[in-house]
Formats: sequence, structure tokens, C-alpha cells
Amino acid sequence: MTKTISFAVVHFTVAFSVAYLLTGSVAVGGLVALVEPLCNTVAFHFHERVWAWIGGREAATAGFGHGHLSGAH
Repeated sequence: MTKTISFAVVHFTVAFSVAYLLTGSVAVGGLVALVEPLCNTVAFHFHERVWAWIGGREAATAGFGHGHLSGAH
């Protein structure tokens, strides 16, 4: 859990710093630091769902020689 919290602090700091450096606004930097991780969390959820769906399709076709990304059969 400590590593997760540490990463969150780094993420918020980077988001704030980039937005502040680009705009010169503490308010915009703070808003971006809060909104950007929330957007990334939602995007990650859908990213994982797509990969799970792809994995399910690969498993379903594995017996037919089409389920491997490496190309080796």
C-alpha cells in the first residue's frame, strides 16, 4: 500500500507541475492534478476490459491455430 500511495503522490505532483508550468496557474495545476488521474483510472478500466475481451477471443480460437500473437503455431 505504501508503494501505491507513493506512486499516487508522484502522479499528482507530475500532473500539477506540468499544468502549472504550461499555464502559470496554481488553480489550473490543482484541477489538472485532480481530474487527470480520475480520467486515467476510468480509461484504464476500459483498457483492461478490452484486453480481457481480446484474451477471451484468443482462448476461444486457440484450438484452431489462430489464438497466438507471436505467430508461432
